[in-house]
Amino acid sequence: MATATINIAIPETLKAEVENAIKSDGYGNTSEFFRDLARNYLKQRQERKLEAMLLEAIEEDDFTPLTHADFEEIKSRGLARLKARKSKQ
Repeated sequence: MATATINIAIPETLKAEVENAIKSDGYGNTSEFFRDLARNYLKQRQERKLEAMLLEAIEEDDFTPLTHADFEEIKSRGLARLKARKSKQ
């Protein structure tokens, strides 16, 4: 995977707290810490968007209950994605 560099400026006090977190939480380096921070933020952001969409559907009564067939289709697509991902490795 190609990587890119991002430079940030933070106050010294925040830098010290980040360095303490890196040591105490077992991160190998600053980049690892910020990659994890970015991944977690993006995951939470995606979850908030999904939650908003679900709430909107509920409020507008614009949904149908999932059936066993729906779950099987979701499972099948997930397994296909995993298989495709493994074949790329």
